[in-house]
Amino acid sequence: MTSDAGADLPLSVVNEITKFTETLYKIHTFVEAQQSGSNFKKFFWQGELKTLLKNCRAGLQAGCAFFQIRTTTDVLADVREMQDQAHLRHQEVLSIIETMSNSDSDSSITQMYSGSYTSSNSLSMLPAEPKIFHGRDSELGHILEIFEQGNPKIAILGAGGMGKTSLARIALHHEKITTKYHGNRFFVACGTASSKVELANLIGAYLGMKPGKDLTQEVLWYFTSAPPSLLILDNLETPWEPVESRKDVEEFLSLLTDITGLALMVTMRGAERPKKVKWTRPFLLPLLPLAQEAARQMFFDITDDRHSINEVDQILDLTNNMPLSISLLAHLVDMESCSQILSRWKTEKTSLISEGYDKRSNLELSISLSLSSPRITSIPHAQDLLALLSILPDGLSDVELKQAEFPLEDILGCKVALLRTALAYTDDSKRVKVLVPVREYMGKFSPPTDQMIQPLFKHFHELVKTYMTAFGKESGAFPIARITSNYTNIQSVLQYNLQPEHSDLRNTIYCTCDFNDFSVRIGHGGTPLLEDITSFLPSIDDHHLKFAFILELLSLSRVHSISHPERLIAQALDHLEHFNDPNIACSIYI
Repeated sequence: MTSDAGADLPLSVVNEITKFTETLYKIHTFVEAQQSGSNFKKFFWQGELKTLLKNCRAGLQAGCAFFQIRTTTDVLADVREMQDQAHLRHQEVLSIIETMSNSDSDSSITQMYSGSYTSSNSLSMLPAEPKIFHGRDSELGHILEIFEQGNPKIAILGAGGMGKTSLARIALHHEKITTKYHGNRFFVACGTASSKVELANLIGAYLGMKPGKDLTQEVLWYFTSAPPSLLILDNLETPWEPVESRKDVEEFLSLLTDITGLALMVTMRGAERPKKVKWTRPFLLPLLPLAQEAARQMFFDITDDRHSINEVDQILDLTNNMPLSISLLAHLVDMESCSQILSRWKTEKTSLISEGYDKRSNLELSISLSLSSPRITSIPHAQDLLALLSILPDGLSDVELKQAEFPLEDILGCKVALLRTALAYTDDSKRVKVLVPVREYMGKFSPPTDQMIQPLFKHFHELVKTYMTAFGKESGAFPIARITSNYTNIQSVLQYNLQPEHSDLRNTIYCTCDFNDFSVRIGHGGTPLLEDITSFLPSIDDHHLKFAFILELLSLSRVHSISHPERLIAQALDHLEHFNDPNIACSIYI
């Protein structure tokens, strides 16, 4: 018999176990005797049973006493052994301290405030360097060049999911940065802080400080006394966003940037840098979507290169080359296929990549965080403008924002709010646009209202009518340029209005016919919207409208053959009988 530890048990213990086992066997025998046999046998054995019970009781008491004493003795022995080990460790620590005190190092207090508490002995290790990273060479080069000037103050801005944190982590681990700051690099995730005090306490925790009510001064003193250090504040918008805490957070940042030996890098949603900080110039521009080749490289790093470029580009079109969207969709493709994901997107949209529990694995959560920003909620109609832009792939210019006469008090102020939070951006033509993932999200959760769409429809309708009037004239160039820059927008608005019960269906059909004429003349071919009209046109009691529509169908013969033109002409002539207009009648033969 052996112990659990594998060592042989003492003979005395083995003997006691044997005696205890015999006692248990006697008890078992007694129980069986009680369950079997007649009352006469039970009476006959009564004297022997009493003796058996007496012996069993004595055996149990002796066994329990032995094992209790043995257990206590073992515990005491273990305690004595632990005390001896602790004493030895204590002596070793004293020896180490004595050795350190005889060396040339500073005192422990000076070391604590001079950077000896690096990120490796704080509450959090540095985050790993991203293994998949493409398309930010220019931005990374910009950052490294600025670091050559000293200890810079840099803000990495951009929309949610644009890769701000990844860029900061790449810089954090770059050879030039590690050589310059060694172990004095700190990466603080600010997503849990909601005020200046919480931000300071969070930084203190990362530095390894003891918790306190307000560690602002301790943090400032730490970096003031430390060797050159790099502090990265990731997602700083969380404590900075609330209006009630913004001033204090900016003041704290100002105090941090006053420290000569401290380099500060922050990542923030939006396109706005905190005030009271002299950010190092030239500024790093807000991050934009990846170039197509970089987006492909990122996609193939996550999946592999067995997918066709055509299908991959279709997937990337859904992401607008936003890194977060690329990553989420690529991981799905890796488990399924491009064709399956493209099919699922038609019905699931952004829900397809919104099953994670944080903003780095859930696109819809990431967008909703941007929408909840005080910079958005403080401008009542900013989300109304965002909803409208979500159905306008071409975006809008400032001129169009003003001329469309939207029912918004300060539409340019709404635009600024969207730009500040990077929910929208301006392209090279200064048109404000929204990325595809945000457009899909708004279309699902907050589509535009009819009150916002109809002013834009009227604006586009007037623009198209101006083109029809000015066609062939010198003044026709102006509407052509305006319509071309809104080509997809106009189709989107017309499609919204082309519903059988829409209040302005008649004007929408006329506008669609004129827009089709424009599309054919500039070489884009006819618009597929004409097919939508054919499904409900018979139910409309308007002969002028039906004649105009048939005439537009016949005009398509200029670009391709049409089926049954004679039948269309006959239908047009039938409608002519209901009104007398020779000019219109002649147009059918031109």
